[in-house]
Amino acid sequence: MSVAFATRIPGQITASLLLLLLFMAPLTLPAAMPLGGNSLDDGYHDMYNLQFLAAHLKFQQWMTTHPQDPMGPVSDAAAWLFGEFDRLHVIDVELFADQNRFDNRQRLTPDPAVRKNFDDRTAQATRLADDALKRNPKDASALYVKTLVSGMRSDYALMIEKRDLAALNFSKEASAYSKQVLAINPTMYDAYLATGVENYMLSLKSAPLRWILGMTGAATNRTEGIRLLRLTAAKGHYLAPFARMMLAVAALRDNRPQEARDILTALSKEYPQNTLYERQLARIH
Repeated sequence: MSVAFATRIPGQITASLLLLLLFMAPLTLPAAMPLGGNSLDDGYHDMYNLQFLAAHLKFQQWMTTHPQDPMGPVSDAAAWLFGEFDRLHVIDVELFADQNRFDNRQRLTPDPAVRKNFDDRTAQATRLADDALKRNPKDASALYVKTLVSGMRSDYALMIEKRDLAALNFSKEASAYSKQVLAINPTMYDAYLATGVENYMLSLKSAPLRWILGMTGAATNRTEGIRLLRLTAAKGHYLAPFARMMLAVAALRDNRPQEARDILTALSKEYPQNTLYERQLARIH
C-alpha cells in the first residue's frame, strides 16, 4: 500500500479503542461482569469515573504487588491516555456521532509529560509481556497486553496526532495479536475487539476499496464483525463500560435517541463522577 493511498484511508477504519462500536447496530446488552474486587479492577473503575489520579494509585499498587504482570503498566498507560483524551475533550459523543465533524477534527497539542509517561508505561508493559512470552509463547495474557499496547498507540496517533497511516499500522498489529490471544483462549472476550472492528469497519467501505484492503490482508466481513463486537460488548470486562458508551453513539447515529439516553443514564448511575455522561444526556432531545 502506498503512503499516498494509505494516508487517505479515514481514521474510522482503524482498530482503535475509541472507534470500536461507532457504527454498530444498537442492541440490548446483558450486564457485563462489574469492575471491582482488586486494585486492578478498582483502577479501571476510577478511570471510567474520570478519577485519573486515583486510577494511577491503584495501578501502581497492582504493579508493586505484581511486578512481573504486564497488565499493571499497560493499565496505567490507559489511564494516562484517557486522562489526556479527557483534557483535550476527545471523548465526546457528539464528535463521534457527527461524521463530518470527526473527519474535520484538528490535530491536537499533547502534554509532553503525559506523552512520556504513556510511552514509558507502554514500553514497560511490552518488556514484561515479551519476558512472559519467552517463558511461555502461549501466554494469552501477555499477548493480550501487546494487543492493548498496539491499540492504544493507534488511538494516540489517530485522535491526538492525526497520523492516520501510523494508526492503521498499529491497528493491524493489534488485530494480529488479538487473533493469537483468541486462538489460545477464546473466552478472553475483550480481545475480540480488534478483529471485530477490523471486519466491521472495513466492510463499510466501497467494494473496490474492500477489494484493495483485502489484498493487503485486511478482514472485511460485516456479519463477522458485528458478531464479534456484540460478543465483546456483552461479555467483555475492562472494556465493557467504554463499549456501552460507544453504543450510545451508535444509537444516536441511527436516530434512536431514547436508546442512547437509556445507556448513558445507566452509565451515569454506575460512574456518577463521570460528568461526560450527564453532559451528553443534556444534549439529547
